[in-house]
Parts: sequence; structure tokens; C-alpha cells
Amino acid sequence: MTQSSAIVLTFCLFLLLFVAVGIYSSRYQQRTTTDYLLASRNVNPWFTALSALATGQSAFLFTGQVGYAYTTGISAIWLLIGWAIGDYMAWWFVFKRLREVSEQDNAETVSAVLGQGKLRIIASLSALITVIFLGTYAAAQLVASSKALNAVFGWNYQFGIIIGAVIVVLYCFSGGIRASIWTDAVQSMVMLGSLLILFTIAIGECQGFNGLWTQLSAIDPDLTRFNPTRLQWGFLPFFIGWIVAGFGAVGQPHIMVRAMAINSPHNLTLARNVKVIVGLVTSCTAITIGLAARVLTPDLVANSDPELALPYLALDLLPAVLVGLMLAGLFSATVSTADSQILSCSAALSQDLLPQTNQSYKLAKLATLTVTAIVLMIALSGSNSVFTLVTFAWSALASSLGPVAMVRIFERPLNSIVAVTMMVTGLTTALIWDQMGLSSALYEALPGMAMGLIVYGIWWGLFASKTKAEETDIS
Repeated sequence: MTQSSAIVLTFCLFLLLFVAVGIYSSRYQQRTTTDYLLASRNVNPWFTALSALATGQSAFLFTGQVGYAYTTGISAIWLLIGWAIGDYMAWWFVFKRLREVSEQDNAETVSAVLGQGKLRIIASLSALITVIFLGTYAAAQLVASSKALNAVFGWNYQFGIIIGAVIVVLYCFSGGIRASIWTDAVQSMVMLGSLLILFTIAIGECQGFNGLWTQLSAIDPDLTRFNPTRLQWGFLPFFIGWIVAGFGAVGQPHIMVRAMAINSPHNLTLARNVKVIVGLVTSCTAITIGLAARVLTPDLVANSDPELALPYLALDLLPAVLVGLMLAGLFSATVSTADSQILSCSAALSQDLLPQTNQSYKLAKLATLTVTAIVLMIALSGSNSVFTLVTFAWSALASSLGPVAMVRIFERPLNSIVAVTMMVTGLTTALIWDQMGLSSALYEALPGMAMGLIVYGIWWGLFASKTKAEETDIS
């Protein structure tokens, strides 16, 4: 058997495993929209944690984060630390309340939580934002999967994108969010195992951590500096920006829905701790792999794409079977996120943008097909930079939905005009910030979310003395 055949065989076996888990989950499905979108709110905390990890880290871990470490060096660690702190805060302060409020309001989507089932304009606008930007995020996952297949097999990008889209549809149709969560849990273990294997071998090839450090310094001393170089506004704004980016999970429907689907609000503490611990392990190994790749495959800067460092390094260092495992880990990371995002988009479309269809199980599946087609078109025509696509879509969702979500989840008074103004202001701020080229100094999620909350603070200050009826015109 040739090396290429062994890689393909191993890769296909793992894909069959993932599909089999998704199909098996369909044995427990109930043909209702609540089950299709929230698994009847009965997911155990371990599956919730592993699913949130797989769908949150996604292609960003294997391609974007590895490529970022390859390019910037050890200072990439601050992205990891800041993001982890913010993510922990989101799960600690917000997600338990989200689970309680969503069940209390019988809300099946994030947009329904934001609108509390009463004001269509809030639910509709947030659903439209979800479809546009979460769809772009999903497209980034398909781009990442196609990059990996191109690097290993030489397949063109379009073919890899289409394969990813087909597998996503199989997952979604087999059992809705339950299939997504179950396959996510298995995929997260493959992600962890494949990263640890490559991490161990790569460090050995670099003669240990000391050898890695010495060789990085010889290539470029900036690669071994903990403080990032050439920051426009210094380290502190840069680091705080990434903390807020992690907290921006509050505005990500595909992650928030995991908290809504857990079997009890009280189990979110366990889910949070498992997710953060395993996430730190996978992120640290990914960054180290990026650094080792800079030493072992230094020509990617000039002759190729640094975001392909991981598959190229795997081809150089691993036997064929383990390359297939690594490719399956990368592919599973992308697909586990794409299916979650497409389900969240289809829920926004069928439940919030087209409320007359919200009790139709068949139309919910039709919405999934429609959204997949849209995502496929974006992926085929969009940017090939996974890091850029992911960070931009993440900040857009965090800036537009995050501030309104926090106000709603903590059941503070809010009317439709203020909510729409918060979403539009936050999103516009993030877009302008990005276009002005300020994101490298301060990640745009921070000014975006801040402006949304400032709008609410101004309204609260101006109208706090009004009657309760005026403050809560949606109650």
C-alpha cells in the first residue's frame, strides 16, 4: 500500500466513524423542532463541554492559530491566555443564566432569547446578522478543510469545500443538534489525540524545548520575545482586546446553543471546567506545533501558506496512518464547527426570520439545506485566510449580539429601538475599526461590544427615572 493510499484509508475510516456516531444519535431523536434544535434540553455536561470545545476551536485551532504562532512566534501565547480568560468569564457569569432564561421563555434559538418571543424586530434583525456572519464563519471552516485536503492530496480547493459541505448536511440531517453534539464529542478526542502526537514528535525533532527556543532565536530574535513587537498602542490594549474576544462567546449562537441544550443549569460548572482545561491543552499544543513548524519547515513564509504548517509538518514527520489521523483531526475540527453554525443559521432562518414555519420539522431541514447552499457559495468565492475570516466573523457577532444578549439574559429593561440601535452601533463600530486597520492594536470586538453597552447605558441614564411601564415597554 502506498503512503497516499494509507493516508486516504485512515482518513476515510475516521470520517465513517464520525458519520456513524451521527447516524446512531438519530435513534434518540424526536421529530420536533425542539429536539432538532436543542436535543430536548437533555445533553449531559461532558458532551456539552467537548462539543463546545470542538465547535469553538474549529479550524482556527489547526490552521489559523498554528499559522499565527508560525508567523509571530512565542508572543502568540497571549492570544491563547486572553481568549481563555474571556471564555471562562462568559461561561461563569452568563451561560447559566442563559440556560435558565431560555427555558423560562421556551426559546429554541438565540434570537428568540434576545426578542423574548415578543418583539419580532429584535429576533428578526439578530437572526439576519446570524445568517450573514455565522454563515461567513461556517464558510471559513469549509475553506480550512479544503486547505488541508489540498496540502495532503493536492485536491483543488473547490473539491475539498464541496466534500465538507456534503458531510455537514449528512450530520445535520441524521439527528439535528444531537448528532452535532455527539459527533463533536468524538471529534474533540481525535483533535486532542492527533495534536498531542504531532506535538511530541515535533518537539523531539527540535531537540526538546531548549533546542526549539535556540533555533527560533537564530531564525529571528522576535520569535522568542514574549511581548509582541510593533504594537501600535502597546501590550495592555492588545491583551485586553483578546480577553474581550474570548468573552465574545456570549454573542456566538453556535456556542450559546450548547449551554441552552445542557440537561441542567447546575451542570454548567462541570462543563465549563472540562472545556477550559482541555481547551488549554489543545491550544498550547497547537501553538507549539506552529513554533516547531517554523524551525522544521521554514520555507512556508516565502513559498507557501503558514496556515498549512500543520499538515505539511505532519507529512514530514509522521507515518501515513498518523497523517491520516492528523488530517481527520483537522477535518473534524472544521466540520464539527460548520455543522453547528449551519444549524444555528437554519434555526434563525426557519424560527425567527420566517416564524410561520417555526413548528415545521420538515421546513427546519429545508432551511438547513438552504443555509448550506449559501455557505457553500461564500466559501467558493471568499477569502482563503481562515484566521481573517474567523476573527472578523467572531467580532461581528460578538459586537452586534453580545451586548443585547447580556442585557436580555440578566433580564434588564430594554425596548426594541434601543436593542436595534445597540446591534447596529456595535456592528458598525467593529466594521469601521477593522477597515481602519486598528485590529492589530486592539481587537475590534472590544470597541464594538463597548459601544453597544454605551448605547444601553445612555438610554438607562436618560430614562431611569421614568415609570416602570416606560422602562419595560416589552414586558
